[in-house]
Amino acid sequence: METIDGGLVALVDDEGSIRETVGLALRRAGYRVETHADGLAAWTAFERALPDVAILDILMPRMDGLELCRRLRSRSETLPILFLTSKDEEFDRVLGLELGADDYLVKPFSVRELVARVRVLFRRLALTRHPRPATPSDGSLRAGPLTLDSDRHEARWGDAPLSLTVTEFRVLRALARHPGHVKTRDQLLTEAYPDDAYVAERTVDSHIKRLRRKLADADPESDPIETVYGLGYRFRDGS
Repeated sequence: METIDGGLVALVDDEGSIRETVGLALRRAGYRVETHADGLAAWTAFERALPDVAILDILMPRMDGLELCRRLRSRSETLPILFLTSKDEEFDRVLGLELGADDYLVKPFSVRELVARVRVLFRRLALTRHPRPATPSDGSLRAGPLTLDSDRHEARWGDAPLSLTVTEFRVLRALARHPGHVKTRDQLLTEAYPDDAYVAERTVDSHIKRLRRKLADADPESDPIETVYGLGYRFRDGS
């Protein structure tokens, strides 16, 4: 179910050559593609209907990719979002991940690699829309007040639901599976991006920040994710 029946990819970039080249490659890979030359035009279309996956440039006229990502996240916490950034945009790239983007590519990039990243995003999306049959290793995971249901992609802290992206869910599950054990950034990347060897370690820090923010919203007294300086992170279940 990689393409989710010819799933729709929205490509938002003010460079016509990128829209043409990437759009052609994605269509050849079996996806439907809609392109937009600026963020405001894209948002106007997204208000009518959301795509299955969104690819956003950061620097665009009328509305930049960061604002567009912020608005998309207000509509959907699970929509896969991939950023296209320039080499000198590290701050914006990290900010984009903190806003809820799932992945990024630095320009200039390989079109083949971009299509591979999109396939990974669709595979994750398929898991949320079409959960696999339960197996002995699947089902619910409990760690203190936290409950994670991998089959339904549902997370709760006590009685409060947590709205997590697929990547955030995987990072939190990796931590909560072994409370008290330190997980390195590399180990968390392997859990969160099992099909992708290109993601930078800084990506984990951005997802951790969003997870902490969402956990604090659910319970201001909670602080279950601990930073172990020089090593990584660990989950404290309160036991």
